[in-house]
Amino acid sequence: MDYQLLADLLFPNVTETPADVEAKYPPRQLPEGAKVTRFAPSPTGFVHFGGLFPSTIGERLAHQSGGVFYLRIEDTDAKREVEGAAEGLIRTLAHYGVCFDEGAVIGKDGKICDQGAYGPYKQSERGPIYHVFAKQLVAEGKAYPVFTTQAELDALNAVDKKAEIKAKDWHEDQSAQREAMLKARGITIEEVQNHLAAGNPFVLRLLADGNPEKKVTFTDLIKGKLEIPENDEDFVLLKSDGIPTYHFAHAVDDHLMGTTHVIRGEEWLPSLAKHLMLFRYLGFRLPKYMHIAQIMRLDENGNKKKLSKRDMGANMDDYSRMGYASACVCEYIMTLLNSNYEEWHMQNTDKPYTDFPFNIKKMSSSGCLFDFNKLNDVSKNVISRMPAKEVATAVTEWAKSYDPAFGALLARDPAFTESIFAIGRGGKKPRKDLATWADAKPYMGFFFDELYRVEDAYDEKFDKADIKAALEKFLATFDPADDMNAWFEKIKAIAREIGYADDMKAYKAAPEAFRGNIADVSMFLRVATTGKLNAPDLYTVMQILGESCTRSRIERMIETL
Repeated sequence: MDYQLLADLLFPNVTETPADVEAKYPPRQLPEGAKVTRFAPSPTGFVHFGGLFPSTIGERLAHQSGGVFYLRIEDTDAKREVEGAAEGLIRTLAHYGVCFDEGAVIGKDGKICDQGAYGPYKQSERGPIYHVFAKQLVAEGKAYPVFTTQAELDALNAVDKKAEIKAKDWHEDQSAQREAMLKARGITIEEVQNHLAAGNPFVLRLLADGNPEKKVTFTDLIKGKLEIPENDEDFVLLKSDGIPTYHFAHAVDDHLMGTTHVIRGEEWLPSLAKHLMLFRYLGFRLPKYMHIAQIMRLDENGNKKKLSKRDMGANMDDYSRMGYASACVCEYIMTLLNSNYEEWHMQNTDKPYTDFPFNIKKMSSSGCLFDFNKLNDVSKNVISRMPAKEVATAVTEWAKSYDPAFGALLARDPAFTESIFAIGRGGKKPRKDLATWADAKPYMGFFFDELYRVEDAYDEKFDKADIKAALEKFLATFDPADDMNAWFEKIKAIAREIGYADDMKAYKAAPEAFRGNIADVSMFLRVATTGKLNAPDLYTVMQILGESCTRSRIERMIETL
């Protein structure tokens, strides 16, 4: 076989050589140890939580090392592509702090464009590049064409593929495929010329030299040392329409774009032998691979299941709707990525998660468990440290989109709204009332007359006369100019006047000597003022509500008793 002649027949319009192409993509000038990573999704739908995972790893590795993090759109499967998915992906990742140094970006016209010297960054625009390397493989006797006649195409289209696969014995099918593959390797120049003259399409396959009885040793940065069978499958490099498969395209692109570390799901491990062979055939330096385990969840029976795209929490768009702050989700992801993150954070409470020294060695090889309870705990901690103004603004903006009536109330008086979120904020033990922005309305809705209602009833053990007396006496002495100490002294005096203990120690020592205690009196006032048994600091609540509103609510409660 004259392989160069075969290459010229198959790719008559390809005149460039791999060296010509590589000259357009010179090695990156980066500091020693700098990592070049990429996120390379297919634009087939929403951003999955499992997609934010590897993109966060790539972003952290690149930016911690002074390297480059880029976005490549792998859009070679036009049938599965969803219009607008790539743009949505870029916006969603940016919302969660995953920003790219180069690659596919959204231009001023709202469409995807390139930013950087190593593009195009959409695989659909890189066809001529792949053909250069494909031709070189053919010329070196490392790849060959498999043609399909029109009659064979018609026969294939007429077959019920699913029924055929079910009917076949697996071993018989494998044997038949192996026999067909070996036969296809023997194609002659004359046969190629006849097929081309007839206009028959071909796929290009790699000519595998592996022996599955032998093992190749490989070190994965997460899985550790692996032994995998050599590849003996002549897998497809180019489909009949000239479009490359993932195997071929990612090898060429990662080489030309200078990728040093590839982060991808462990579902790609079965293809690893193919990729090792392909990089060797192409003469490319192999990037370091990190195969991350699938993200799991617990089902209703407590069993671990893969977090599928249908599960709540899988679609990153869900988090905005549910009211999770992006910073909270990002910090939660860090707790999943590195086992020592929470310990570091306890010692560095004032630092952002981006200051954390992310370490590949601290990643779990067995994967992680997605847990909304854990996310909520992390979120409460993050939000409790945010300034009141930031929280007020974020809640207002979220409500405008997802609860417009509530959003209008919050926006009516921004200073009033901010004062509410300032309650208990700051200090060593800030309040942790909010896990999401959606929690704000149940937490502080009572501040607005439009949302105020008595949700909690007084316990029947309390005499209504006592409650009424406490409320009336409070109104008689209430002065909004009082500081907290003077205000509380008046409540203690009310307790004494109605036979309640004004000191909890005294009450605990002899509860039978009193009709109730100071905490009960405070509860009478809290329910009347907020409608709840549990609410923020009552003195501060009354200060924010103002004298008129506070008196009005207490008077209405008295009328109902």
